[in-house]
Amino acid sequence: MAMSKSHRKVRRQGGFALIETLIAISILAVGLLGIAALLAQLAGNSTQSRYMSTEALLASEKLDDLNRYPINDPAIAVTNGNTAGSLTADTTDTVTVGVVTETVDYFDQVRISAGNGNMVETVSGKDVNGNTVYTTTTHAPDGSITVVTGANPPVATSDMLTFSRRWVIELNPANQPAGVRRFTVLVSLNTPTAPANFQATMMR
Repeated sequence: MAMSKSHRKVRRQGGFALIETLIAISILAVGLLGIAALLAQLAGNSTQSRYMSTEALLASEKLDDLNRYPINDPAIAVTNGNTAGSLTADTTDTVTVGVVTETVDYFDQVRISAGNGNMVETVSGKDVNGNTVYTTTTHAPDGSITVVTGANPPVATSDMLTFSRRWVIELNPANQPAGVRRFTVLVSLNTPTAPANFQATMMR
């Protein structure tokens, strides 16, 4: 009789151990699902931050380019009203300053890829005859830089990101001294399903 009670006690303890194990597995599964969701969210935020930091760099680069032009260069001249360019559409204008007439684009595209350890940046622009040209700058891991200009962009790669830049040049903006120009650059990421935008402004 004593032996039978002992067996029942052991079997009862084994049953409780199985239930406890199932509860522990359930709690662990819920915790792992929560961690997986958190990691997915962090990965998305990290990607978005990378896009935004690249856009900030491209906006700063374009503002520096605009700031380097002489004050009477057609690229930054404002001849019709007080504004040249647009942030909502690709705009081209024929600008005459003195005896110089140029076709000026107030937009460009930048394509960036990082294949084979190289950082490759392609910027669209115009040559002296007004034809579209593509300048590709390759930064190699050893520090060397190669620049190639041609009529066609490089072949797209799977890791290539395409950014659009548009800018506006304002002459005598409100509440500013006469002769001041304000440059505003908007950079947009075209490639991913969730595009990101970055806008920067500089006075000159």
